[in-house]
Order: sequence, then structure tokens, then C-alpha cells
Amino acid sequence: MKIIIGLGNPEKKHESTRHNLGRLIIKSFQKKVGFPDFELKKKMKALISKKGKTILALPETFMNASGKSVKLLVKNYKLKTNNIVVVHDDFALELGKLRISKNRSSGGHKGIQSIINELKTKDFIRFRIGIKPKRQPKNLDKFVLKKFTKQEKEVIKKAIKECVKALELELKQGLEKAMNEYNK
Repeated sequence: MKIIIGLGNPEKKHESTRHNLGRLIIKSFQKKVGFPDFELKKKMKALISKKGKTILALPETFMNASGKSVKLLVKNYKLKTNNIVVVHDDFALELGKLRISKNRSSGGHKGIQSIINELKTKDFIRFRIGIKPKRQPKNLDKFVLKKFTKQEKEVIKKAIKECVKALELELKQGLEKAMNEYNK
């Protein structure tokens, strides 16, 4: 069994923000691949959609506490950490750039650090999508909670499609194949 987790913040006001890119990608993946509608599973603090041996999850915790939900998901589904895929925004990457990695530090991403802290390991797969602007923002916390500009939306639209394809490839042919294809 594999679980794919889209990081973000649960409230409607955060729906189209940079920090919710992981959630946006998972929702696109769900529609494209034909997963059922998400259902709230309170005991896991997450929205869940399951098809076959794959679970899609959207934590209903705020980004910086994502690890709490992920830990509950891992425990409930009895998952090994190498069967966890986390999709999230990454300020260190150029806007729209996709990088697939495994067993890496958080790189300053508080949602990822929360997961590492709760699971006591960094041995999970990450699909990181860049949100880095051309100019350094004055306040990073405020920047990630803002919506994409019109120009950024075009880039992000393509990045979401690319990430959905990469997730499909990872599920069908494995991590190595997806990394070779998309980490260029």
C-alpha cells in the first residue's frame, strides 16, 4: 500500500495559495486518475480518497503541524515510511520546477520538518514544486500564504500537470524511473 499526501492548509481562504500547492496537485491527480471523492476521517485528521492499494490524503491540520496527521495515517494504515509520498511547495526551487527526492532534510520547510519530527525519520519520498519568486520577498511566511499572480498561475498550471504525470509514473514504474524522467 502507498499513500500520497498533499501538504497545505485546510481552510478555504488558503485554497489557492502557494503553500497549498501540494493539495492542489493531489486534487488534480484524484480527478485525472479517477479516485473517489475525498472523505473526512477525523481520527486521522485528514481527507482520504482510496483506490486499490493507493491512498490520497490531504491533512486537515495546518501546514506546520502536518506531521501529526501523517503519523496517524501511517499508524492507521500500518505503512512503512518508504511507501509515503509527500507533495509540497518548495521555496528553494524556481517557480514550477519539479524535483523528486528521498531521505532528505526539510530544507527549512516547516510542514516537512513536522513530518520528520513525528515519524522520527526522513526516509520518505518527496515531490517538491518550486514557488521561488524572481525577487526575494520581505516576509517569507506572508509570501507563501499569498495567491499566485496571473503570470505565476500559467507556470503553476503546467507544473501541476507535470507533477500529476510524474506521480502516475512513480506509481506504475517506481521511484527511480520517475526521478530519471523528471529530475532534469
